[in-house]
Amino acid sequence: MKRLKAGPETAAGLDIGSGRIACLIGAPDAATGRVKVLGGASVACRGVKGGVVTNIPETAAAVTRVVEEAEAAAKATVSEVWLGVRGSHLQSLNNRGAFNIARTDREITPDDVASVTASARAIPLSSDREILHVVPQGFSLDRQRGVPHPVGMEASLLEVDVHLITASSSHLNNLMKTVAEAGFEVAEPVYGLLASGEVLVTPEEKELGCALVDLGGQSVSVGVYCEGAIKYSKELPIGSDFITRDLAVGLKTSIATAERIKVEHGIAHPALLNGDADIDGCGIDGRTPMRVKTSAMMGIILPRVEEIFSIVAEDLQNSSYADLVVPGGVILTGGGSLMRGTVEAAQQILGVPVRAGMPHPDQVLADDAWLSPSYSTALGLLLYAQSPSWRGGGGRPVRRQRPPWMRKLQSAFDGLF
Repeated sequence: MKRLKAGPETAAGLDIGSGRIACLIGAPDAATGRVKVLGGASVACRGVKGGVVTNIPETAAAVTRVVEEAEAAAKATVSEVWLGVRGSHLQSLNNRGAFNIARTDREITPDDVASVTASARAIPLSSDREILHVVPQGFSLDRQRGVPHPVGMEASLLEVDVHLITASSSHLNNLMKTVAEAGFEVAEPVYGLLASGEVLVTPEEKELGCALVDLGGQSVSVGVYCEGAIKYSKELPIGSDFITRDLAVGLKTSIATAERIKVEHGIAHPALLNGDADIDGCGIDGRTPMRVKTSAMMGIILPRVEEIFSIVAEDLQNSSYADLVVPGGVILTGGGSLMRGTVEAAQQILGVPVRAGMPHPDQVLADDAWLSPSYSTALGLLLYAQSPSWRGGGGRPVRRQRPPWMRKLQSAFDGLF
């Protein structure tokens, strides 16, 4: 298969999640103005837990594999990736900055906006933490709030409200080292929830108020939007892998069999139980045949699903932003949202309308396979790369350690042993 060298606008979104790594390669479509997904891939990886690298060589090998598979599907090569990050090491807060304009013309310039944003990001941080994003929520001119774009307007006092996202420097460095070891540059590390929000949450939902919940394997990302900007974000240390482990223990089977049963037969809401069919599987030794009733499987799944969304509901309530979610409801995404009945269960427990997140057709041109919730972060990274509307902090380019021809040669040698 002949591959083409990627053009300057071709981008790769790499989502290093909980136990899986996804990659999409895309470029702007000149005819439609949308981002066109050229190809993608997803692979399992045991070297990542909850978005944190626990084994650099194993994860680097998985990164090389998933990007090369995406390259083969896209018929193009890439040398850098936009890296999606997640996990409980990420923390967020809101802050406010102010800047006095002493010039006689008082006309606000881009430099003034940069200065007021710099004042908003001046917060005390421990030596092991750094700012990943500074997301403007809105500007104020002479105490008048609600100004989205102040450049060109006049004022004596310019203020800005921002949403700051910080990350553990060590965990972030391990992710960057892993990608560099795989042979790629990191264009910029990006919080995965923000990336998903760019492609799944409509402008009207952001204005009225809503929440985005990304149900990953070992973490749940929660974000609240209102007045056109993100107001709150949180990483919760629980996810759909907990359901898999519950099934493995309850059914006395292997993790692999439990995952297959969850994906193929899992039901997260009793209203969807139609009969009580038998599900074939094997015991924990991988050989002994076993058979389990659908009702027994659901009896194991439901308590954990209820716990997950109860934790989300409690977190929203404690955040003081719960009322902001009511108008637009909740948008649900992530690989864990694929289980049947998850939307219905979330709606019942959270007490607000819930919908499955789907990319807006005006933004993305892609085959149905790439529109799956499993790829929502990688898809959002492609949009971020092409139109970084909320770029604002912390990205550190890392030069790749090996050129593409060398990593392909290394892969060939690895296959011989």
